[in-house]
Amino acid sequence: MLRHSERKYRAVTAVQRHLNRLTRSLPTHTLLETTGRTSGLPRRTPIGGSRVGDSFWLVSEFGERSQYIRNIKANPRVRVRIRGRWHDGTAHLLPDDDAVARLRSLPRMNSAAVRMVGAALLTVRVDLDG
Repeated sequence: MLRHSERKYRAVTAVQRHLNRLTRSLPTHTLLETTGRTSGLPRRTPIGGSRVGDSFWLVSEFGERSQYIRNIKANPRVRVRIRGRWHDGTAHLLPDDDAVARLRSLPRMNSAAVRMVGAALLTVRVDLDG
């Protein structure tokens, strides 16, 4: 029998697969582009977060189980589309950061959704290239 957290993970990721197709096509939605760790192809994931100076901050709701986190671990070079403009950068996983506190500083709607569905929060900082 599946544990509650596993059922939750499967349900959320199934819904996200369908929603992500739609939100990836919205020109102003924030996207994270990683390189597929197996395929080497670009993988785009709609995300919520916030730019602070030369960094972009986000919180992964499923931590190291998220496919984009696994891709970052294999290759931290990423691109972030913010307000329709792409920025190159390097992603850093910050397991020691207080992800719940970090969510308080990020946009409310996304933060509420991450808190609601999240099981293993993980903070990510993307240092954007000059």
